[in-house]
Amino acid sequence: MQHFVHQSEENYLKALYKLEESQLKKVNNIALAKALGLNPATVLEMVRKMSERKLVDISSDKSIQLSDTGRKKALQIIRKHRIWEVFLVEKLDYKWNEVHDIAEQLEHVEAQDLIKRLEKFLGHPAVDPHGDPIPDEQGRIKRIKTQPLTEAPIKTKLTIRALGNTSDEFLGYLDRIAITIGSKVEVLEVEPFDGSLTILHEKKRLALSKEVAVNLLTGT
Repeated sequence: MQHFVHQSEENYLKALYKLEESQLKKVNNIALAKALGLNPATVLEMVRKMSERKLVDISSDKSIQLSDTGRKKALQIIRKHRIWEVFLVEKLDYKWNEVHDIAEQLEHVEAQDLIKRLEKFLGHPAVDPHGDPIPDEQGRIKRIKTQPLTEAPIKTKLTIRALGNTSDEFLGYLDRIAITIGSKVEVLEVEPFDGSLTILHEKKRLALSKEVAVNLLTGT
């Protein structure tokens, strides 16, 4: 039972961190419940317990925010998750759209020495298979400056650095067109009518919809 409560608490911390990062503002109980797929009443009770443990702060308007302690814990969970994803892809030959659910289970392993050894074994990776940065041991995270492919200048060589969509469907589509993190691309044309792009990839012309291109985050 204690293990279940601990794991549940970690899931709350991670969900809160991701909501704060995406919204850049405090999060309410309804948004957190939706992110976790749980009943708001259940979430409210857990948030109260986490507040007692100084992991979150609850404002007078009932909005929820990670405390400094809670944020550090959330980043450690994310660190473990992303390191496990690298291991699964690089060493066990999983596809990048197969690792999230497995890493969700492995991220709750508490042995810190195991994560240190795993990180060293993998060569201290900076990002996970989807291009998301891996926090260091102190919870520091190095932001990667990117822009959507839709905003890229014409005839400029760029590298795919991260993704705006990591759904199984999107990752599967990218597999089929052989685009991954690190792929080199160049925008050749933009269709004014619908914003679709023609790019050069692996010396071949490739047509991309605007919806796909906006979720390919690039850097030089």
